[in-house]
Amino acid sequence: QVQLVESGGGLVQAGDSLRLSCAASRLGFSSYTMAWFRQAPGLEREFVAGVTWNGINTNYADSAKGRFTISRDNAKNTVYLQMNSLKPEDTATYYCAARAYGVSFSPNAMTFWGKGTLVTVSS
Repeated sequence: QVQLVESGGGLVQAGDSLRLSCAASRLGFSSYTMAWFRQAPGLEREFVAGVTWNGINTNYADSAKGRFTISRDNAKNTVYLQMNSLKPEDTATYYCAARAYGVSFSPNAMTFWGKGTLVTVSS
């Protein structure tokens, strides 16, 4: 059974940085496009950042551009989300998701999901 396990969340202050990790198991990781989504209380899940299976293409939500960086290490079956200059509005549960190949980062296109890691940014 495929598993995606997120880690790295926590409570930080505005302006701080965090690096989230998502470790994949039982997955042909190098063949999977990976993405990060987030969901704040009372709001819908939204796309944050994605990277294609070959690592060539990345995409970011406008809210993440210039502050967040997605990367992947195929040797470690892990995708990362480096988050800098965090804001209180970044507070959410962050989810890792995967789909085989493809360039769409729509949540409906994702096949596998992790259980999430909570990021709380205080002002």
